[in-house]
Amino acid sequence: MQDTELPGFDRKFFESENRISYIGSGSLGGKASGLTFINNILDTIPANDFPGIEAGIPRMIVIRTDVFDSFMSSNKLYQIAGSDASDERIALAFQKADLPFELLGDLRTLISNIKQPLAVRSSSMLEDAMYEPFAGVYATKMTPNNQLDADTRFRKLTEAIKFVYASTFFKAAKDYIRGTNHKAEEEKMAVIIQEVVGERHNERFYPELSGVARSYNYYPTGHASPGDGVVNLALGLGKTIVDGSISWAYSPSYPATNPPFRSMSDMLKYTQTRFWAINMGKPPEYDPVKETEYMVNASLTDAEVDGTLKNLVSTYDAGSDRIWPGMSDTGPRILTFSPILMEDSLGLNDFIKYLLKKCEAALKAPVEIEFAFNYSASGDFPHNFGFLQVRPMVVSDALVDLTEEELKAKDVLAASVNVLGNGVIDTVRDIVFTDPEAFQTRYSMKIADEISVINKKLLEENKDYLLIGFGRWGTTDPTAGIPVDWGMVSGARVIIEASMENVFVEMSQGSHFFHNVTGFRVQYFSIPFACIYTVDWDWLLEQRLVEEGKFIKHVRLSTPLLIKADGRTGRGVIKK
Repeated sequence: MQDTELPGFDRKFFESENRISYIGSGSLGGKASGLTFINNILDTIPANDFPGIEAGIPRMIVIRTDVFDSFMSSNKLYQIAGSDASDERIALAFQKADLPFELLGDLRTLISNIKQPLAVRSSSMLEDAMYEPFAGVYATKMTPNNQLDADTRFRKLTEAIKFVYASTFFKAAKDYIRGTNHKAEEEKMAVIIQEVVGERHNERFYPELSGVARSYNYYPTGHASPGDGVVNLALGLGKTIVDGSISWAYSPSYPATNPPFRSMSDMLKYTQTRFWAINMGKPPEYDPVKETEYMVNASLTDAEVDGTLKNLVSTYDAGSDRIWPGMSDTGPRILTFSPILMEDSLGLNDFIKYLLKKCEAALKAPVEIEFAFNYSASGDFPHNFGFLQVRPMVVSDALVDLTEEELKAKDVLAASVNVLGNGVIDTVRDIVFTDPEAFQTRYSMKIADEISVINKKLLEENKDYLLIGFGRWGTTDPTAGIPVDWGMVSGARVIIEASMENVFVEMSQGSHFFHNVTGFRVQYFSIPFACIYTVDWDWLLEQRLVEEGKFIKHVRLSTPLLIKADGRTGRGVIKK
């Protein structure tokens, strides 16, 4: 079904087989257009090929961009939206505004017919483009939609829509746009209202697993090759993965192979221990300008009480220092998803591989997909696979040859055999780096703020730069690295992730931050601790200082660096 063939929204929508409808006119936005496109592909899957799985787009209604235009102009919101006001002030101004009258009747009809939780998602004009993907820049707001009276459910839905509209003009979005060729006033926002995939378990609603799958793997390990792809899985809502928190990564060609942990202790320490769900219990403190207002971050103990771990975990046996698939009577649970990946009686991994190939062929490019999966309540086939998003990926095919000797030469500032990206860059003279003497994870939020200030200045001066720091960039866990969002580092042309002692940091390839790194063709160097390759900190600290903060230094070189990355081998080098 093409965009022009979509049915307009009315009460009959809930009685039809259509999964997508719309309200208003104008564009569907990037995300909704991608889902409309992929809906046609899902319709072509033979029902008998994967009898254990029922795949589809969760039912959704798109509020098109002309409604956004009307909302903005009738409430005179452009002035505060374009100002330097805080995100909270902008969000509150949007909450006080009135949605277009012609929209309200449709929203009343919608809320009267849907009783399960809803995700209100952004679908901007610029979202999901190949070279400027805008992944994770705008808001998604969940609402439990379980209040007894329709008036309250209606009010919560309208608050969520206004919050997503407001996020078009939050600081992170403005910073992001500043790093592109666009202007904030060019952006228009469509909104997706979509049923959440999952089941209610006590006072929480969530899918048993969420995933992000990529048909190209920038960091293959073991026998896997880049073309084998990579999948990240997590218990609960996909926020865990797309925010860059800990998830389980594996190659779909080798599903039984564990990630390259250095020890059993590392596996216990660096696997998922908490998950996101929608709060179906006692209403939280009223806060319509908070994205996670109706979300809870629960523990594995909570999931075990809910009965959702049996298909997802292994159990650690301290006596043998081994893990065993499934749940035994005693021992810590580890989310390895081995009951699915090793036995795969459902054919889930084969289905993911099949979808990646179908989407890749349709988009004529490597792809990234997001999905949620839930076992049927009865335990019988088929189980529910909700397809949530598809985006094209950027994979360069330029030929760059790098030898091991080049990586070890005396004129090298930094080198790695774990490099994302491909090509040669010879325009970077500015280097922004975390002072190795001052770095501590407890200051990571302050470090992120200092970087954001320098990034803004360099963007205004139209200067590309090399960014160097410790731990995982873009993480939501301040103890694992530096929690920047993409807009705070959007001027960086090359990024180095240097590891800390006793911290196992694996790139979260399913995160929105990672997608923006690849979409903007940023070269990304990962340098593990105690590696034969490192950063020449002594040389760096001798360079001409432009400015420094408490934790960050900015130096400028008289001549540009020579930066080379070979995407085929993962090798990269930065020459002084």
